[in-house]
Amino acid sequence: CRGCFKQWYQRRVREFRTFQHYFKQINLSDMAMKSLFKRKVTSLMLQVRRNSQSGMSSSTNADDEPKGPQIVYENTFQLSPKDSQKFPTKKAEDIIKNTFLTHLLDSKYSSDNCKNLTAQITETVKTQVKAELGSNNRYKVVVLVIIGSNQGQGARVASRCLWYPQYDRFAQYEYHNESLFAVGIVYGVYYE
Repeated sequence: CRGCFKQWYQRRVREFRTFQHYFKQINLSDMAMKSLFKRKVTSLMLQVRRNSQSGMSSSTNADDEPKGPQIVYENTFQLSPKDSQKFPTKKAEDIIKNTFLTHLLDSKYSSDNCKNLTAQITETVKTQVKAELGSNNRYKVVVLVIIGSNQGQGARVASRCLWYPQYDRFAQYEYHNESLFAVGIVYGVYYE
């Protein structure tokens, strides 16, 4: 409601002015206190600016307030990955292979066990591939792991995706033993 937001906004402005007044009175020798007030003023300014732009009100609990200044990233308008940021298909395949060998070597198929094992392998592969990509990547990582009983039957795993083949990649690995088969696929889809 607009009235609630107006009251909240006026309360935040009063708090900001109070902190600004204290900030001007702080002695320069008390740098720790000065930096504390500066962080509080900055977080209040960002919160007031963010809520005034969105037109939404929020609760005023102390637990809901940000602990520090919020980081806002500018648009880069980068439409293609740099050569150093291409999706590492071979490394992703090695990660799937090593994970399968670690978890599935000498394993027997049981539906209850494989259900949990599939989720565990998926998370492990996704975490390791994301670590390999680094923090400044623009790839969305999708991991698909299928484990089934190996009783001499034929099985095909197929998937269809709409993507840009110049930048988007995938890696896959298949594992078989006398009791089970497993197929792991990692998709790296470039996100603009």
